[in-house]
Amino acid sequence: MTSASIIPLPTAHEGASAVPGLRESTRRIVRQKVALAIPTFCEADNLPVLLDRVRGILDRLDLDYEILIVDDDSCDGTTEIVSAIAQKDPRVRLLVRKGQRGLSGAILHGWENTDADIMGVMDADFQHPPELLAELTDAIASGCDLVIGSRYTRGGALGEWQAFRKLLSAAAVWATWPIQRVGLRAKDPMSGFFFIRRDCLEGIAFQQTGFKLLLEILVRARISSVREIPFAFGQRYRGASKANVRVAIDYGRLLARLYRSRFGFSRVVPDGAFD
Repeated sequence: MTSASIIPLPTAHEGASAVPGLRESTRRIVRQKVALAIPTFCEADNLPVLLDRVRGILDRLDLDYEILIVDDDSCDGTTEIVSAIAQKDPRVRLLVRKGQRGLSGAILHGWENTDADIMGVMDADFQHPPELLAELTDAIASGCDLVIGSRYTRGGALGEWQAFRKLLSAAAVWATWPIQRVGLRAKDPMSGFFFIRRDCLEGIAFQQTGFKLLLEILVRARISSVREIPFAFGQRYRGASKANVRVAIDYGRLLARLYRSRFGFSRVVPDGAFD
């Protein structure tokens, strides 16, 4: 049985005072802590530029935030690069996982190691534009439980994908439609760029393996509202695509588990969970 994680109970925070000139929704979010997890594996070359851009955007929003680099024990200098940045800016934290692989597990590991009220994730390869962070955080501050950077909603785009890959992606999205809840369906349930409120996840055991945590959140988390913000999937700056046969197999297994759970054939009760 696959291991899973339960998101611990959130901790309340004393917020910062409102900043003059901010929109009302941004004033609300400034009173809550935001944690952005960035999973990495052999992406050291991207990190100095990425972190500089992300911090510049979040600083302009006057958020109480931290950035969690969750690295799967890369041997490319990631530790040294992030540690040097973290010495100058303690809001940047490095979490290294030993002997583990998988995007979902890395995201959950980052979220379990923060007490933030609002938690997000983005890739480190620049396919997720950092500039969208302002819209995503503003949308969740306006009251949404889950806000998604979406390639499939109107205004979004898949970028320079080949036609066959676009067809496979569309088929994978279509297969999720029956298990997503009416009124909460997302057009891009496979996005890796989103923010969610912590209390929507507390006490739920999510699967550590695989790359599609958002889909499981859409099916199983306690959410009452979903909003999608369009973006164009960018060209990878450095690094290789994670799309391979193993990812497809993991997705198929997750889809089968969620179908069984959604329609009452079985419960998703993985072992290895913790309080």
